[in-house]
Amino acid sequence: MSNLSKRSTVYFEPEIHQALKMRAASANLSVSELIDEAVRLLMREDQEDLAAVSERINESEISYEDLLNDLKSHGKI
Repeated sequence: MSNLSKRSTVYFEPEIHQALKMRAASANLSVSELIDEAVRLLMREDQEDLAAVSERINESEISYEDLLNDLKSHGKI
C-alpha cells in the first residue's frame, strides 16, 4: 500500500461494505487494495471498449429501425 499516494472517502451501503470487507479478508487484501484493483480493472475495460470503437470507426452506421427490418427480412425475428 505504500505506493498509493492519494486518499479518498468512499461511502457504501452497509451490506455492500460488509461484503467488501469479507471479500478483502478472503483475498488477504485491504479494502483499499481491493477497491484500487477494481477501479483499475474498470479502467482497463474502458480502454478495451474505446479501442474496439476506434477499430470500427469506418464501419457504416445503420439505424435501429433498419436493423430490425433487415433481421425480419432474413427471417431472424
